[in-house]
Amino acid sequence: MTLLDPIAMLKPRRQIIGISAILLPFTPDGAVDWVSFCAHVARTHDAGLMPAVNMDTGYVNLLDETTRREVLRQTQATLGGAPFVAGAFVADGASDRWNEAAYQEQVATIQAHGGIPVIFPSYGLTKLDRDGMLAAYRALAKDCPRYIAFELGTMFAPFGKIYDLETYAGLMAIEACWGAKHSSLDRVQEWQRLQLRDAQRPDFRVFTGNDLAIDMVMYGSDYLLGLSTFAPDWFARRDAYWLAGDPKFYALNDLLQYLGFLAFRAPVPAYKHSAAQFLFLRGWISSNRTHPQSPTRPDSDIALLQDILDRFNAL
Repeated sequence: MTLLDPIAMLKPRRQIIGISAILLPFTPDGAVDWVSFCAHVARTHDAGLMPAVNMDTGYVNLLDETTRREVLRQTQATLGGAPFVAGAFVADGASDRWNEAAYQEQVATIQAHGGIPVIFPSYGLTKLDRDGMLAAYRALAKDCPRYIAFELGTMFAPFGKIYDLETYAGLMAIEACWGAKHSSLDRVQEWQRLQLRDAQRPDFRVFTGNDLAIDMVMYGSDYLLGLSTFAPDWFARRDAYWLAGDPKFYALNDLLQYLGFLAFRAPVPAYKHSAAQFLFLRGWISSNRTHPQSPTRPDSDIALLQDILDRFNAL
């Protein structure tokens, strides 16, 4: 590949595709808060972002199959045919082999509810060699005209994997693969993917999952973020500023990034509790509880989040 020149890669006044992972909220007594969940799905859609359910932000790896299917049912009913994406997640162990049948079942279930699958990594998938992994993705395309691949760093989940560029090029060669979510939290690796995309398949979507560098949209990434669940309205406004060439993009992006650095500090999975705290401050969910198996943030974060909320409201 040629030498990276990020400045030359800037793409001003570009229509950004925003996909926002939906937090699965809980009531004060610990039950799933379906009313707040559906309201947040609708709010995200109304802001102009595509909702993404059963993702890491929605605790997909901590949910049982019944709850994951109810998430799909509630989402379909809320959106009434509008598009959404959903995680195709297969739970396995470090010694397990690639389970194509289980993935095909997940993909079929998502499509039956009107969703576009996001192919979650698993131990069985990520331990395949390059040829085996690409064969697996091609097999999933057999009955699925459009899906999103998913590179997930191990700071998010131990079964994740970031692919080498040759494997990434192989993914781009699969017509059904609309794009890939890239969650390495590494700008250079994402710039390399954008450069490869621009050279080999310009219609392929690099969906940044870098909640620590949300300005990757300036270079041609779209996004599938957990951070945007905190403020889908403000992300949509930021994206509109970029399309219009409005310099207000930068102040809003900087404040959103400040929120991202606070929420996505170690331990990274605790960002979901940060999201619950923030959405509760906004009056959008009924409690700031997180999933009982997910790490928590201290109550002292609430004052910091309130300060950020006040700054947003002052913009």
